[in-house]
Amino acid sequence: MSRGYDGPEIDDFRNAGRERERANSSRDRSRGSGTDWHTRASVRLKLQKVREAESSSDHSIAQNRDRQQDSPPAISRECRQEETLKERDRSQYTDRDRTYALRRSEIHTLTEVGKFRVVGVDDLATLAYNGDRERMQSDLRNLTRQGLIEQRRTTPLKKESCRVLTLTDQGQRLIRRHGFVPDDQAIYSGLVKPKEAEHDTDLYRMYHKAADEIERKGGKVLGVQLDYELKEKLYQRLGRAQARGHGETQRLKETFASDLQLPVVRGKVSFPDLRIEYATQENEIARLDLELATRHYHAGHLAEKARAGFQLYARSKDAAGLRRVRDEHEITAAILSL
Repeated sequence: MSRGYDGPEIDDFRNAGRERERANSSRDRSRGSGTDWHTRASVRLKLQKVREAESSSDHSIAQNRDRQQDSPPAISRECRQEETLKERDRSQYTDRDRTYALRRSEIHTLTEVGKFRVVGVDDLATLAYNGDRERMQSDLRNLTRQGLIEQRRTTPLKKESCRVLTLTDQGQRLIRRHGFVPDDQAIYSGLVKPKEAEHDTDLYRMYHKAADEIERKGGKVLGVQLDYELKEKLYQRLGRAQARGHGETQRLKETFASDLQLPVVRGKVSFPDLRIEYATQENEIARLDLELATRHYHAGHLAEKARAGFQLYARSKDAAGLRRVRDEHEITAAILSL
């Protein structure tokens, strides 16, 4: 849950990539030397700080869950949602030869699903409807009846399946026609990779955890980018440059990655699962790159993402195992629980 998140500060990890590079480089140089114990002591101290931050995050999650059994904490995001949910009337919106009846909460649902490609129904109830499932179901029936969203299952296996939402082409077109999101915000329809649906639904929860922390510090979220969009931008540029014969591929790739503020780790461009662009309290534009680590990540995966400076999250059931792998290989990156 993201409500009232009081975990580690985002700034605690902003320079983590550079610190990790220096730590790894120092450790490599000192292997077998008399100064090796100094390096190891430094790494142990950094890992201890990381564990303390993770412990604080996990403790906050448990506290928030306990508080929500009585009453949800009032924070700005929930207050805005409460105001949206107070509106019951629907307005008319025309697209081509069709007219749609929508209220503000339904428009919000359309844009949330469109920005993240796929959103879990349970997560939507918690994070967009403040737990009001009756209101959510009413909205979903209206959106489904009008052909704007589709509900589907992530897997045919009942025990492992969860209900998710995707936009239809009509829903995507309606959002664009009426400017429900900024022009530079990508909107997706359909489910391109059903096998990745379970992973992709967790991105919505991961976003809310990070976005709540950004807002708590006085920032304002401006938009989100999924790895699909970042990869498309990079490889479109690379393809055009190669077609014109403009230079060697690796050099071009690294140049375009730099233009897109994407890190290059050991010659490979690293793409985060999700990028949040936001305005700071000082009205400066900033970006936060997030990665959802799964139980399939081995030490090499974790090291690459850590060196890239991504903020790492994991499902609660996976976090402990990933932290053990992290510690065994002295990778100084916090892995926060969803």
